[in-house]
Amino acid sequence: MDQDHIHLRVIIPPKYAVSRIVDAIKTNTSRIIRKRFSGMLGKVYWDNGGIWGTGFYVSTVGGDEAVIREYVRQQGRHDEEQREELKKEIPRP
Repeated sequence: MDQDHIHLRVIIPPKYAVSRIVDAIKTNTSRIIRKRFSGMLGKVYWDNGGIWGTGFYVSTVGGDEAVIREYVRQQGRHDEEQREELKKEIPRP
C-alpha cells in the first residue's frame, strides 16, 4: 500500500473478466472500510460516492513469481522517488 493508492498482485483465471474482479474488490473493500470507519469517513466524504477512484490500471505478467512480488514491493519506493524529483523541478513561488 502506498500513500494514495495500492498495488495488488492477483491471479485471475481466464474465465473471469478483469474489470469484474476489480469491481468486486472495490465494492467489497469499500463496504468493509465504510462499516469500520464510518465516523471518520463522514467527515472526509460529503456525498455517497465511492471511496475508490473510478479507474484502474491492469498489466498482465508472466514468469517468476518472486520477481513480480519484489517489483510490487518496490513500487511504492519508486513512486516516492518520482514525487521527490518532481518537487525539485517545480519552482516555488
